[in-house]
Amino acid sequence: MSRSSSLFERSYRFLASRALAISLFLLLCVILLPKTFMKTNDIQLGWPGSVVLSVMALNLVLCTLKRSRVLSKPVIVMHAGTVLVLAGGVASSFGYVATVNVYEGTSVNSAYRWDLQKDIPLGVDLLVRKIHIDYYPVPVRVGVLRGDVKVNLFELKTGETFQLSPYTVKADYLELPAANLRLSVFQGDQPLGFADTEGARELPQDFPYDFKLVAYKNPFLKMVRVDLAISKNSAIIAEGTSEVNSPLTWEKLSFYNTNVDSDENGLRFAGFQITKDPGRPYVYFGFFVTGAGSMWYCARRLRANK
Repeated sequence: MSRSSSLFERSYRFLASRALAISLFLLLCVILLPKTFMKTNDIQLGWPGSVVLSVMALNLVLCTLKRSRVLSKPVIVMHAGTVLVLAGGVASSFGYVATVNVYEGTSVNSAYRWDLQKDIPLGVDLLVRKIHIDYYPVPVRVGVLRGDVKVNLFELKTGETFQLSPYTVKADYLELPAANLRLSVFQGDQPLGFADTEGARELPQDFPYDFKLVAYKNPFLKMVRVDLAISKNSAIIAEGTSEVNSPLTWEKLSFYNTNVDSDENGLRFAGFQITKDPGRPYVYFGFFVTGAGSMWYCARRLRANK
């Protein structure tokens, strides 16, 4: 046997060994563990993690080829799925995570990229059209006045109605943090208009009543969603809604809404995590292939045990 072929044989045995697989797994744990304690939004593995995942994929491929004659087909399918997941992890290392806060009604064209620790251009304008904050029905007390005279006090929840003969009044929603209650007024089935407890109203001039928010209980948040538009050269190229676990996706960028808040002047803004993850499709497909192989393996074992 020549020297070169002997070297190749030793290299092949080393790359296909279980010892290497265990060592790579431990090394990956060493790389990942510190990130669980770091106060950063950078979740990328970096080049060391990518190298480890690449060698793990090569190790699994060589192990599978080495034992292909004794491995069952379902196990080979599971190995193939795992290789796809590892390949997706390597591809994801070429992506990034960036964050930005955007005021309602305004747009931005850059975001802070955590791995580079600087702002980067997005290549598009990200516009926050509207921030929607939905609460579960809020218990409120509404005072009714006729001029300076107190007429009645009603206790109900937002979404419910009370009678103010000959009118029906519905407590639509409570605006926070302004603590302003919006009410709709009906006469029979005919809508007359609306009023709020801050004094705004669109009702007939002869409507005799005013409303005051006397008290309310702290509401429980139900859902936050943000209406977004993505434009380029002043032309809208994508639009939709972003939520915490349901991002707006455009090309390879995903826009996740992470928080909604107000500044010291009461102006609302939404925070976003912008991710570019080219490996995600491979990871998802790899999980599907691995799951299919696992079910095939279990089905064969069940048939064999009957």
